[in-house]
Amino acid sequence: MNARLSPATPATAAAAPRPAPKKLDLNQIFTWLMADGLLDKAIAKAKYNEAQALLRNATVAMHPLTAVAQCKLQAAQPPHRQLTLDSLTEWLAARAGLPFFRIDPLKIDFTRVADVMSATYASRFNILPVDLTATEVVIATTEPFITEWEPEIAKITRRNVQLVVANPLDIAQYTSQFFTLAKSIKGANKTGNTDVSLRNNFEQLVELGKSNKTLDANDQHIVNIVDWLWQYAFEQRASDIHLEPKRDLGAIRFRIDGILHQVYQVPIAVMIAMTARIKLLGRMDVIEKRRPQDGRIKTLTAGGQEIELRLSTLPTAFGEKLVMRIFDPEVVVKTLPELGFPPDDARRWDELTRRAHGIILVTGPTGSGKTTTLYTTLKALATSEVNVCTVEDPIEMVEASFNQMQVQHGIDLSFADGVRALMRQDPDIIMVGEIRDLETAEMAIQAALTGHLVLSTLHTNDAPSAVMRLLELGVPYYLLETTLIGIMAQRLVRTLCPDCKQPGGELLDETWAALSEGRPLPRPATVYRPIGCPECRQTGYRGRTGLYELLTVSQPFARLIKEETDIHALRAQSIEDGMKPLRIAGALKIAEGVTTAEEVLKATSAINQ
Repeated sequence: MNARLSPATPATAAAAPRPAPKKLDLNQIFTWLMADGLLDKAIAKAKYNEAQALLRNATVAMHPLTAVAQCKLQAAQPPHRQLTLDSLTEWLAARAGLPFFRIDPLKIDFTRVADVMSATYASRFNILPVDLTATEVVIATTEPFITEWEPEIAKITRRNVQLVVANPLDIAQYTSQFFTLAKSIKGANKTGNTDVSLRNNFEQLVELGKSNKTLDANDQHIVNIVDWLWQYAFEQRASDIHLEPKRDLGAIRFRIDGILHQVYQVPIAVMIAMTARIKLLGRMDVIEKRRPQDGRIKTLTAGGQEIELRLSTLPTAFGEKLVMRIFDPEVVVKTLPELGFPPDDARRWDELTRRAHGIILVTGPTGSGKTTTLYTTLKALATSEVNVCTVEDPIEMVEASFNQMQVQHGIDLSFADGVRALMRQDPDIIMVGEIRDLETAEMAIQAALTGHLVLSTLHTNDAPSAVMRLLELGVPYYLLETTLIGIMAQRLVRTLCPDCKQPGGELLDETWAALSEGRPLPRPATVYRPIGCPECRQTGYRGRTGLYELLTVSQPFARLIKEETDIHALRAQSIEDGMKPLRIAGALKIAEGVTTAEEVLKATSAINQ
């Protein structure tokens, strides 16, 4: 199976006799809820009238179960949880003696299942194919007692039909998506029998893709696919969209909470047209495919929120690969605690960034949230009395309160040249995207020595290693001793889903010893584990938070910065000065029930012990 099936669980519902075939109605649903002890008779009449009014006033057809869920009923049985649409659907599945199915579009090959029937047929019976194997077709339904269509589907597909019950809103949403766009972007290795009379005009695009003919970037079908792909990525909370050409097909992948998920496969010709469409919107050279390019696009979510996409292309063996990084404008208005800063670290970081001059470094690997931390910090500092200037490669997010400049290698405008130019712009705070070489490091130090606060990033595994890295670049130790005021290393870890996490996670002695790094850290009494629910797409995790290792350069630490500095001495002094190592920060997050030991160990595996 491609998605998770949940067996019917309530004993009272499972034992219920199967009613005669008919559509569900409010009267039947309320009768069953009272019979199963989920609803008190005292409030049933008022809630019934409320649900009836919702159905009567709905502008589009509403499933009666959806109307019941909107009444926000509380279960009569302890622990008196709210009867959500998912819980009601699971209850209905048990009542019908069928499995409950949570539709996860990332786990369904809808380019295959869409061949089973037409959109009109699916809408007529409120059903949706969700899986197709050599011997079986799984059909999700919102009407478990209407099965007159089963023999027909079994005959057409020559497969056994397995019926499951799914959320009515999910079926309505994905019926529209599967049948209007699946046939446009399905792979050339399409299998299964399709009734020609059921094909819609989107199949013409697939036929063009199979024939390897050139598709126009402004073709309406391509426009629809690209627009829908963006909306789908926003809906799935993706941070990146990857369009990757392969030998026979093109792969579309989303990065969600730091993990890449394969989403679709499309014909190469379709992917080429999609890439051309996106490059056109990003004001990139559509003809040039031999060298990497950068661009950006602003678009809107379904709710009208403005979202910025940063584009990057790369020539590969099978064609042009395109990555779109999605930037949420709300990121820069988050506070430090919302990013995951503990109160003590947030206070110390605020004190560092309020200083008049000096260098502050944020370190960590690519994708560890360094840019988000810097933008959040600069946004808080960029008042009307402060001139904040940045030099970046490329500009990650356009922010009106900063003066942002982009590195241009084609005209010899490097980070060092950018800092040199910014120093003549009367800045108070300078942000350098990354210190990559000695020249940039020297310019950043010069800016700090002349009375500016400089923030930048560096690629090191932990905070003390940043000193060693700068010394390796050739920066004189006495300049570092004078200008460096703080270093912060960080990582991102997935956070446990608050809706489904449960106590009872396993924490071995050797695991806790690795996390606490031999320090007398109290072992947590309760450890939470991931379970999986619709809100987190069955992963058990939703969102990410930061782990931070904040080193403030004290006088004893500064005296250790010598030409032949010992990294162990630097690390020991920084801990004595109050720095909590990344793994300790992770252990505290585990004790708070925010994440798991597996996540922390994975994020900090590269740190030298």
